[in-house]
Amino acid sequence: MTDLPAVEAVDTAVYTVPTDSPEADGTLAWDATTLVLVTVRGAGTTGLGYTYAPAATAHIVRELLASTVTGLPACDVPRANERMCRAVRNAGLPGVCAQAIAAVDIALWDLKARLLGLPLVRLLGNARDDVPVYGSGGFTTYDAERQDRQLRGWAEEQGIPRVKIKIGESRGTRQTRDLERVARARASVGDTAELYVDANGAYTAGQAVRLAGPLAGHGVTWFEEPVSSDHLAALAGVRDRVPMDVTAGEYGYTLPYFEHMLAAGAVDCLQADVTRCGGITVWLRAAALAHARGTDVSGHCAPHAHAHVAAAVPNLRHLEWFHDHVRIERLLFDGVLDPGGGSVTPGADGAPGLGLSLAAERAEPYRVG
Repeated sequence: MTDLPAVEAVDTAVYTVPTDSPEADGTLAWDATTLVLVTVRGAGTTGLGYTYAPAATAHIVRELLASTVTGLPACDVPRANERMCRAVRNAGLPGVCAQAIAAVDIALWDLKARLLGLPLVRLLGNARDDVPVYGSGGFTTYDAERQDRQLRGWAEEQGIPRVKIKIGESRGTRQTRDLERVARARASVGDTAELYVDANGAYTAGQAVRLAGPLAGHGVTWFEEPVSSDHLAALAGVRDRVPMDVTAGEYGYTLPYFEHMLAAGAVDCLQADVTRCGGITVWLRAAALAHARGTDVSGHCAPHAHAHVAAAVPNLRHLEWFHDHVRIERLLFDGVLDPGGGSVTPGADGAPGLGLSLAAERAEPYRVG
């Protein structure tokens, strides 16, 4: 096969989109979300990638990464990823540097697939056709009516049989309201839908264990980050004492982080975020680590950045259809997927790469900097 052309240019843009209502989880509140877009060009073709991160991420791309990948063959994405990781050594890889690398890496994979005229999942190789999704939102700021409307929208209108709400309100100090909201969530989706909760590390280990019984009574089968994922021994201790699956991993920025989490026996399902962990290149490696230990992997947020790579691994459980990011991706991009029936099918329309294109006119009012 003829070598693909070189990467000729790397550009960035930043978009900040206000939420449609105030939002919070157990440990953070926000009223807007920022998407950092990266485009890479070669041979008259453009690939795009993105991350949800501070605007400063774009400066890292421009100052540390763009020159590192420009001139490399467009087919050598793992080489580009390794060079980017080395380029940020003194800036520190975990955090915004890893997110910057992720956005460039995703854009490079998108470019490679577009140059070959293939949907990205065809380039990576399908392990499955359909990617199961779960509806995710249920913020602690929602009143009963808002939560019910959102959950019924997923379960009844879209046929998504898995939903998740946030608990751990006010850093775990409102446990009674947490349980009341879980009970209402179960009433909203009925007895057959899977019900998940996410504490975002708000509880102590003792709190998490004590709440597990009442949560299980409402049919909760997924307890996400019951304690901070910074404390792997505590997370593993909770996992050993509760009946539902314990999950975490969204704050993994490096491959060793995932290995440490798996080695500690801290999770039943590893959540890796392609927009944080260094991109598709590293996400595939994290999925392989989990597969080697007989553990599933779940794509965290950013659904359209995950869909193709999620379809390429055998140990996928599902993909998070996160309210904020779904809303932003529908606003900023054309070519978004339909989760009707509880799954998406990346590449089904034959569009090359991720199948996304920037909806410039819709996006422009949200562009900053």
